[in-house]
Amino acid sequence: MEENGGKRCVQCGIVSDTHGVFRKKIGEIFRGVDHIFHAGDIGKPSVLREFEAIAPVTAVLGNVDIPAWYPELQKTAITDIAGKRIMVLHNSDDLDLDPGSAGIAVVIYGHTHKASARQKKGVWYINPGSAGPHRFFNPVTVAVMKIGEGIAVEHHSVQGD
Repeated sequence: MEENGGKRCVQCGIVSDTHGVFRKKIGEIFRGVDHIFHAGDIGKPSVLREFEAIAPVTAVLGNVDIPAWYPELQKTAITDIAGKRIMVLHNSDDLDLDPGSAGIAVVIYGHTHKASARQKKGVWYINPGSAGPHRFFNPVTVAVMKIGEGIAVEHHSVQGD
């Protein structure tokens, strides 16, 4: 947690679509985060272990993940961080509830490989982009979310590595 004007600020790393690749640069970007969210298409269990060495992880299965490799994971997860309810799923098209009505403040998803962060009806929708192999001409990106008085999201380009 970092101080933000005298108030505690929780930092969360957000990653998706690693497709079996762990980049050391992401470890540097996530250094000091309090929690990590992985929005699926993990690829290899060793990738999750790398992230778990940095901070506690909430992860979900993506469409390329083999469920037998991750018996503890589901297609969706909901957790509370710093007083905010956060839902994680791989494909936002599979969202089967109204997040605002369910008290969810943040929906984290992946699948598209396109980084985005927007608010709609008071709910944040965050896609960190893809952190795996270069695909679809999209840059390799992750996000860091800060939760304090409000929510702030910053995407980071992962170059090299």
